[in-house]
Amino acid sequence: MTLLSPVWTALLYLAAAVCFILALKGLNSPRTARQGNLVGAFGAVIAVVAVFLSVHLDNIPWIVGSIAVGSAVAAPVARRVKMTQMPQLVALFNGVGGGAAALVALLELAHSDDGWMRVAVVFTLLVGAVSFAGSAITFAKLQELMTTRPVVFPGLPVVMSLVLLAAVGTGAGVVVSGSQALAVVLLLLGMVAGVLLVLPVGGADVPIVISLLNAFTGLAVAASGLVLGNVLLVVAGTLVGASGTILTRAMAAAMGRSVAGILFGAFRGGSTAGSTAVSERPVRSSSAEDVAVLLGYAQRVIIVPGYGLAVAQGQHTAAELAEALEERGVDVDFAIHPVAGRMPGHMNVLLAEANVPYESLKEMGEINSEFKTADVALVVGANDVVNPAAKTTAGSPIYGMPILEVSQARQVVFLKRSMRPGFAGIENDLMYEPQTTLLFGDAKDSLAKVLAAVKGL
Repeated sequence: MTLLSPVWTALLYLAAAVCFILALKGLNSPRTARQGNLVGAFGAVIAVVAVFLSVHLDNIPWIVGSIAVGSAVAAPVARRVKMTQMPQLVALFNGVGGGAAALVALLELAHSDDGWMRVAVVFTLLVGAVSFAGSAITFAKLQELMTTRPVVFPGLPVVMSLVLLAAVGTGAGVVVSGSQALAVVLLLLGMVAGVLLVLPVGGADVPIVISLLNAFTGLAVAASGLVLGNVLLVVAGTLVGASGTILTRAMAAAMGRSVAGILFGAFRGGSTAGSTAVSERPVRSSSAEDVAVLLGYAQRVIIVPGYGLAVAQGQHTAAELAEALEERGVDVDFAIHPVAGRMPGHMNVLLAEANVPYESLKEMGEINSEFKTADVALVVGANDVVNPAAKTTAGSPIYGMPILEVSQARQVVFLKRSMRPGFAGIENDLMYEPQTTLLFGDAKDSLAKVLAAVKGL
């Protein structure tokens, strides 16, 4: 017995699907992102209510129990996570989604007598398992539970090929026989493939792989919708798969690389590989007071935020510094690189949290032509996204990546904790140029000192 007729269930699913589409539309702009999130959340509520009212009453206690257990685990984690750890959390949640889709397909195999339905089960099992295991590795890399460098070993391409061939053969066996034992083997092979797929990826490429695995999860969820005969899962999974694919391509383009190059570049030494090497070349350093004078008497300042700003949680201080400079008549903008931080929109979210006006957040395509009019480019915790080697040094791990043209500013100030390279593991020659000054220290502390000095001018 159910409380809702199939017609009303379909109508509620349709309403939820419309909400999901409108949510994606809202997420296209920082101005409407909050409303988009709320619309998406409302759609999820509609979907959950529809499920409650359309399933057999005997199953509701199991559903409530599962929600209670999941909430008890997820809520404390979500509340404690720092903004700098958001990409890791996204990877973890994404992996759980892929794993859940795979388990659902495994359980539904016993009820799938149709050959085409078993094809959907096999697809969900394999792709969901790849997403689950691959996302776990990306989480470990970003959380620094393991090295962020590419992990390779002799014969890796051969092992990967053998695993994929075994997965295809096992999948064919599942379709023909419907054997759950073979399905478990396929699940394990998919997990091995997911690990082998992500291990060779290093450094700044990891967030792009997170986006790709997110697309995989969407496809797995859509396929599980076919297995369960649930139209809403098909729609939601397709939306996630399509948007994840578009985002992956956009991020790869922002890095000046192909998706294939990111996934398989490490096999031939082409993946970005984080480094701990510290340069001993001399640089020109300065005090917070000198930087304050440089900024306070400028006409145009462009601030370039990076992951170092996020780690130091210095976005509020950066916003206060921009406000203090504007009170002195200085024109201030923030230059946002598409892959600054650990995922697209990372810097936008940080600065929006600090109430920086949306008009002051300029994307790379908009701001690059304006650097030549800037008196000072203040680089806070960024490195690879402003490194001229991307344009001048063929063979560099970041060669071909579009960058923010800070070198065109009259003066460049880097706020850095140390001379350690960025994720790409290469030096930034711009730091050694005559127009460049470095202020060493924690980004938040350095910004606070500069802010105090500006107010004292």
